[in-house]
Amino acid sequence: MNILNILDEIEKVDGEIYERLNPRRAAMKSFFNAGKKISLAALPLALGSMFQKAYGQSNPANVVEVLNFALALEHLEYNFYNRALLSTGLIPAGAATGAITTIRTHELAHVNLLKGAITAANATPINLVEANFDFTAGGGFADVFTNYQTFLKVATAFEDTGVRAYKGQAPVLKGMPVLTTALQIHSVEARHAAHLRQMTAAALGVGLKPWISLGAGGVSNDTGIAAVDAVYAGENNTIQATIEVTGIATGVTRAAAAESFDEFLTGAAVKNIANLFIRTGFKLS
Repeated sequence: MNILNILDEIEKVDGEIYERLNPRRAAMKSFFNAGKKISLAALPLALGSMFQKAYGQSNPANVVEVLNFALALEHLEYNFYNRALLSTGLIPAGAATGAITTIRTHELAHVNLLKGAITAANATPINLVEANFDFTAGGGFADVFTNYQTFLKVATAFEDTGVRAYKGQAPVLKGMPVLTTALQIHSVEARHAAHLRQMTAAALGVGLKPWISLGAGGVSNDTGIAAVDAVYAGENNTIQATIEVTGIATGVTRAAAAESFDEFLTGAAVKNIANLFIRTGFKLS
């Protein structure tokens, strides 16, 4: 077991891991001094103790449920991008392949971090592999791994879902150390979404913005892809804190008001979306 590799992998998505434990040097000194006194078989327990210190020792059951829920989404995204990169001729060589490869690496780091946090809470991480998913959504996206435009449409929907999903679960994690980690993943998912929206706009020749805006006729889905309407439900909201945003200043359009604020998705809504791509027997409940 290479503890440095494990912690460096976590640091990719949680830059404050060492501050949660101790300053890096102190943490490593403490761990390796302890390592001299314990057997190799006991190392996993010692590592678990470090995770508990970083992410809380007594996560309630609903917090573990949220972490597993997030882990299921990360499994979905990682396996989707991994399969796409293995599909010969799907993604254009160059910048596009580089971007999708980077996003896949991020998703794998998210998977590993969430698995570690769940294990540290003495719970069992959900484990989903490529065979558990149907990325065609029952045939609705039959050419997802042969048509680059279809692939981008699904990828954009996944990332927009992830951003809204993490936002929706934040209240459950309120006051827990792991909330910081969830928010760090949330911001990375938002960057993924913005980049994929730009890639989709270029590939399809459409005016898709890097952020969610209003669709034609003021509908909440700005992608124009009816099959993913559920991903954007409520994104046409223009009222914040009981205030109609279009009325606060001259020239504030409905589109500007709607796109200036993100709306969350409930856990139930996200599970319904995710289950479209998960095979029977493994669906989220």
